[in-house]
Amino acid sequence: MKMNRLQFQQGLSLKAFLANYGGEDQCEAAIESARWPAGFICPKCKGTRYCSYKRGRVKVFQCSACRKQTTLTEDTVFHSTKLPLTTWFLAMYFLTQNKNNMSSLELMRLLGLTYRAAWRIKHKLMQVMFEREQSTKLHGRVEIDDSYLGGEYQGKRGRGSENKVPFIAAVETNKQNNPVYALFSPVQSFGHSDVKTWASQKLAPSATVVSDGFWCFTAVTQIGCSHERHVVRKGTMKTQKMECFKWVNTILGNVKNAIVGTYHAFDFSKYPHRYLGEYQYRFNRRFDLAAMLPRLIAATVCTGRRPEVWLRTAEDWL
Repeated sequence: MKMNRLQFQQGLSLKAFLANYGGEDQCEAAIESARWPAGFICPKCKGTRYCSYKRGRVKVFQCSACRKQTTLTEDTVFHSTKLPLTTWFLAMYFLTQNKNNMSSLELMRLLGLTYRAAWRIKHKLMQVMFEREQSTKLHGRVEIDDSYLGGEYQGKRGRGSENKVPFIAAVETNKQNNPVYALFSPVQSFGHSDVKTWASQKLAPSATVVSDGFWCFTAVTQIGCSHERHVVRKGTMKTQKMECFKWVNTILGNVKNAIVGTYHAFDFSKYPHRYLGEYQYRFNRRFDLAAMLPRLIAATVCTGRRPEVWLRTAEDWL
């Protein structure tokens, strides 16, 4: 079998990670470079002249014009953190370079933290990944399917189950019929209006959508998309074996195995957007594993503060 060069790419080795981000000063320099690529800019007056000093472990910048003081991590996802930046960077390394998902419990053991601290880091970084993926839109040929997370309790099976979280899986393919980008979007239901809203946010009007006969997917035509509807009747070939649904079924199986195999026995109705967004973030950046960590660092300084109380109550994914 021919070698898949994408799977065998080097990525960022632990040795290279420690050489580039192994010290607190190196992590501070990486954040400063990501936050102000062209040099410090005062958030109040936009001045560029400043002086800096250390207040304990925190680096503080003071604008020479308006005298406003700004810490290096202020208004970033690291805002008010009491943990060393090396701990954050190590967590980002594990979440970006690991092929499978990593639970908060495993992160707790690897980082030597309490479970609550590991949960907080994990969910802040997953929120960064989710928000970074919000602007992703699919073009060209797009395979879509309906799916669910959860359902471990007794009750109705399949579509309409009250024990499951519905989400839409979509995969953009290129002219060689290879997957390029994927989307995994939780929805309130598989109703016509919900699918139309999803399509208007996630699909380019020029896209050609390939789906099974589920009636709600006809809503994509209302935003201008072309629609190839393949109705599978009883007694005929299942959609899992149809070539036109090859990639959405393959990737959907992978994301379910990754999520269910990592996060055991928990309520999927809480924060499904983050768990799906984490996998989507890594999948859409799989072409350059070594660059995934620097890209995540850049995303963390653009996301803004996300305190734990907000993380535990935020349910704005619908």
